[in-house]
Amino acid sequence: MSDGGDIRAPLAVDPGKGDGFGCHAGASEMEAAARKAGNSELLDGFRKDYPLGPHDKPQSMCPAFGSLRVGLRMRRVATVLSGSACCVYGLTFVSHFYGARRSVGYVPFNSESLVTGKLFEDIREAVYKIADPERYDAVVVTNLCVPTASGVPLRLLPKEIDGVRIIGIDVPGFGVPTHAEAKDVLAGAMLAYARAEAEAGPVARPSGGRDTRPTVALIGEMFPADPMVIGRMLEPMGLAAGPVVPCREWRELYAALDCGVAAAIHPFYSATMREFEAAGRSLVGSAPVGHDGTADWLANIGAAYGVSSEKIAAAQNAFLPAIRGALQGSRVKGTITLSGYEGSELLVARLLIESGAEVPYVGTACHRTEMSAADRDWLEARGVKVKYRASLEDDLAAMEAIRPDLAIGTTPVVQKGKAMGIPSLYFTNLISARPLMGPAGAGSLQEVVNAAIGNKARMDGMKAFFEGVGEGDSAGVWEGSPNLQPQYRALRQKKLEKAARAADHAGKNGN
Repeated sequence: MSDGGDIRAPLAVDPGKGDGFGCHAGASEMEAAARKAGNSELLDGFRKDYPLGPHDKPQSMCPAFGSLRVGLRMRRVATVLSGSACCVYGLTFVSHFYGARRSVGYVPFNSESLVTGKLFEDIREAVYKIADPERYDAVVVTNLCVPTASGVPLRLLPKEIDGVRIIGIDVPGFGVPTHAEAKDVLAGAMLAYARAEAEAGPVARPSGGRDTRPTVALIGEMFPADPMVIGRMLEPMGLAAGPVVPCREWRELYAALDCGVAAAIHPFYSATMREFEAAGRSLVGSAPVGHDGTADWLANIGAAYGVSSEKIAAAQNAFLPAIRGALQGSRVKGTITLSGYEGSELLVARLLIESGAEVPYVGTACHRTEMSAADRDWLEARGVKVKYRASLEDDLAAMEAIRPDLAIGTTPVVQKGKAMGIPSLYFTNLISARPLMGPAGAGSLQEVVNAAIGNKARMDGMKAFFEGVGEGDSAGVWEGSPNLQPQYRALRQKKLEKAARAADHAGKNGN
């Protein structure tokens, strides 16, 4: 078995700079270092799979949290991180906060081990120690920012050790825009490995057995009940729901590839979709959400599988009346702005609109793909402004301009909304963690949304009670009046104006 070859070549790190760059360095400096270290192909691949938007780095948590979560949710998979200690601490803390209940391996480094290439040897040694076929099917090794910028070559790790697969990925904050897309980095890498195994010969059956019906693989993490609901909707067409990618165990990857059609429920999984296409599978976008979404999705799945129009109609007739009834059950009255970074924002907006809400703005941190075209077109036809790669500034500007009855968004959006006296809900914990598909999904949002909108009077009371507290010059803890220094503020303002004039003058002179 190959031991990875001689990797004691100097890496692109200046010993005088400690670990080289660290989290404090700018994205452009980190990217330049990574390219100098030989990672141009990797970064170019990220730019193709995950095009950038108005911001060039995450405005939320470290993107590696997404890939870390995917690995930690899989049975018989070990996870090892290589990065700065502060990054590893933060990632493991958040992963356990979200219930990982599993150890995360860590390979520390210093400037010497990074420069000499010893870090790679330490990673390889750690992998050999962990790769126990009695305990694991795979070991995932993830390079964070500094090792990626320094060119630590995980591609030189052995592909397998005693039957344990070794998956090495780079998930730098300066290369992968969001943690949602980092899920795709690992899911795509695992699917590529599994596809190569399946092409080479027989592979293990799923632990639950192989469905005799043609299956539809589901791309994107979703509420646990949704895949079961989708399976029931497919039954009248003689189809079955396949595994959800990212998968929960390795052999599910083979079952996912065994499908005839893959449904991009979350449309931004570029690497994953590429692997399905390489395996000769068809892709269908959108999802069975609401009345219109369900009708169109079932028709598109049926067409992709060559199902007769009679069977497609039977599937639609079996569920559409119940969905229509659920949508009419408790109508939503009010204007809602919606934003998030899960990738399902457009689907949730469709469901809210069919439930009666006005949704003038939808922002998603994920990038635009063809798989979201149907949802985008449906929303825009109803006057919705859809913003891909939405920045926090975009989301806040929309909320401040529209002044909705309810703001659904990320933590800082919710924080700002409540400070303005606008009822607000956190998308990830309160909206994304609910069923969206079929009749259950049609009625799942109405209760929580109506309850939140109904809290407007309470929000007004709280805002009036706390008016002026903790804002501006009164921020912090005071025993007396704030010690204001208006002369310093005026001096600072003059310096800013002088710098702005100098920059404007330089621009006019072409400097």
